[in-house]
Amino acid sequence: MKSQLTIDARWLKGGIGTYTRHLLEGLGKHGNGFDVHAITRGEHRREVEQWCPRVSVVDARIYTAREQWAVPWAARGCGLLHVPHYNAPLFERAPMVITIHDVIHLTDPAYGRSFKAWAYARLMLYKAARKAARIITVSEYSKDQIIERLDVPNAKVSTIPNGADKEFLPMDKGTAFRRVSTALGIRGPYLLFVGGLKPHKNVATLLRAFALLRERREISQRLVILGHGERVYDELVRECVRLQVGPWVDFVAPVHRALLPQVYAAADTLVMPSTAEGFGLPVLEAMACGTPVICSQAASLPEVGGDAALYFDPRSVEGLADAMERLLDSTELREAMRNKGLAQASRFTWKESVERHIQVYRAALG
Repeated sequence: MKSQLTIDARWLKGGIGTYTRHLLEGLGKHGNGFDVHAITRGEHRREVEQWCPRVSVVDARIYTAREQWAVPWAARGCGLLHVPHYNAPLFERAPMVITIHDVIHLTDPAYGRSFKAWAYARLMLYKAARKAARIITVSEYSKDQIIERLDVPNAKVSTIPNGADKEFLPMDKGTAFRRVSTALGIRGPYLLFVGGLKPHKNVATLLRAFALLRERREISQRLVILGHGERVYDELVRECVRLQVGPWVDFVAPVHRALLPQVYAAADTLVMPSTAEGFGLPVLEAMACGTPVICSQAASLPEVGGDAALYFDPRSVEGLADAMERLLDSTELREAMRNKGLAQASRFTWKESVERHIQVYRAALG
């Protein structure tokens, strides 16, 4: 008789959404011995049903008291519950696997400015880590942080890296640029940032390095910042004005996933200046598209980039400007990084990720 596995699939945005989608899709294709049941929001039901025919709708918002009872009620009778974030239902009776992608809310001082958010994250991370039968995370860096900050045993935490979607693949750069230009109105070559506009993404350092690069020399590249984050957007726009780079910086809202591979492929380079990352999916996605990557030598990023990225100190504006200048100056370096990046990206697959999740589920069930 199959064990019933229930997955909380209400969060289908950003990196957690990508992770959850691929987990559901992979489990649907895998003869894994589980009867999979998904809990999702009403707006996502049709999408989730293509991977999982058993779907329950729970429209309780993330990070609310209501989800603490609504999710266990929807999951009643399950053999194992997997929650892909730390907002786990603390009164769930069934064994539970949780995925903690990072503990940035505990380690980054910027998050301490909101006491309410910090207090919730601290409480939930500690309690969820103890409640879980097993914890999954996405990098060895995050595993070390979880063990140290949440005081859980090493054997309880499994590292399972993310994969690159099959849509992210090499394509003709000119063709990709024409599609991006038509869709987004970008009229010249560009350097690219992809991610949320949160403090640890370090976008202000990228703006300053871009301004310094333009002071040093005349370049044709614009800077495209593809992300979201209403709280700091105005600050970043003001920083562009102060640096006098506003006419050469485009802030672009997140695009449809069908266009995103072309946005990567059309870029001269992806720049990832983060001071902290649980994984760093844009690094992997850009490499899979054949785009050279410049990223900070911080947190999990060297695990993802391997020897295929150009690294810099995230605290150094000059170091980032030097890396961008070096890459733009050398066709040979760009080509070498493209080839190394494609090889590096091929090491990360969602198929292997799903298979390793199944091993963790079986271990959690004893």
